[in-house]
Amino acid sequence: MSGRHSRLAGVLAGAALALAACATPQTPSPVGPGIEPALPAGPGPVEPGPVAADSPARLPGWAAEDHVAAFEAWLAGCGVARDAAARAQCDRARLLQQTSRPVTPALARAFFEDGFAVVPARTADGGPGLMTAYFAPEYAARRTPDAEFDSPVLPRPRDLERRGTAVVQHRADGTTGPYADRAAIEAQAAATPETYGPLAWMRAEDLFFLQIQGSGYLTFPDGGTARAAYAADNGRPFTGIARPMAERGLLPANGTSGEAISAWLAAHRGPEARAVMALNPRYIFFTLDPDDGGHPAGAAGVPLPPRRAIAVDPSHWTYGDLVWIEADAGNLPGGHNRYQGLVVALDTGSAIRGAVRADFYMGRGAAAGAEAGSVRHPLRMWRLVPKG
Repeated sequence: MSGRHSRLAGVLAGAALALAACATPQTPSPVGPGIEPALPAGPGPVEPGPVAADSPARLPGWAAEDHVAAFEAWLAGCGVARDAAARAQCDRARLLQQTSRPVTPALARAFFEDGFAVVPARTADGGPGLMTAYFAPEYAARRTPDAEFDSPVLPRPRDLERRGTAVVQHRADGTTGPYADRAAIEAQAAATPETYGPLAWMRAEDLFFLQIQGSGYLTFPDGGTARAAYAADNGRPFTGIARPMAERGLLPANGTSGEAISAWLAAHRGPEARAVMALNPRYIFFTLDPDDGGHPAGAAGVPLPPRRAIAVDPSHWTYGDLVWIEADAGNLPGGHNRYQGLVVALDTGSAIRGAVRADFYMGRGAAAGAEAGSVRHPLRMWRLVPKG
């Protein structure tokens, strides 16, 4: 799910391309940076926010903020900032943490008010932008295959080479060409599993969505856990399967949520489901890392603090930027009412484009996924500019 996700899941734009679901139909649907959930309504109107708020104290809802939690999130992520003023404020935060035990709400609030000015981010038409959300999924896995867990989690193959933006395959006859698509990789892995050396085994539909998410956590019957982290991709473009499933009558046009897609794939596990999943030719390879119980790193290389990190468009924002968000669900069915507070820009994604566009990291596991799947909120953003 990190910024690596932008190199693995590709662009998923709009509800028709929304693909997100976990292990079974009962589990919530994950969404990752650039994965917009399939919800029946898009951003609606919101009351205009203030045109400017030159001091954090003037931000809407500032007094109700948990300034200590915001301070801790900033401290965890500010080390990636490159701007001299931002580094100075990062050093100031570290000094405050070292000399004040604990950092009180009053001290944390004063830190932001004294050290930052506020500039609103604007869309081209002055209207609201869009906030979606994502999370770190958890999936059941096996160390050896069985009838249900029959899909291998594959490592980066030796015959794959990335050349700039292209991914090439070194063939046995000495030639090279575009790397194989999903169907061909799966066929080869099934015919000669020793070619890849599977790292673990998953349900086919779970692996499919793990690849969309870009990373996740695996749990084994013996109690062991591991993090499946992005290792490489086959260079093929991402193609959403929601729309073709609806066009083929497999799902109703208004019923292509992540849960619905996952339920159908599980119910038709085998050649039928694999044929549908093969409509998306993109394939992701993984490494298995130890699970430290924490959260995955974003594109900035920093573990994402739950509910305090966002994925942004790097052409408008810089990793480590401190941002105030205000996102109201409006009339969105099933949407949580409002998200408001300080967050840190620590990630990116292919479909996260624009100055007022954010993907909000909810955290890890099913509860975070259930909430993430309900977020498609009109958004306003303010940049907190460090004072020199």
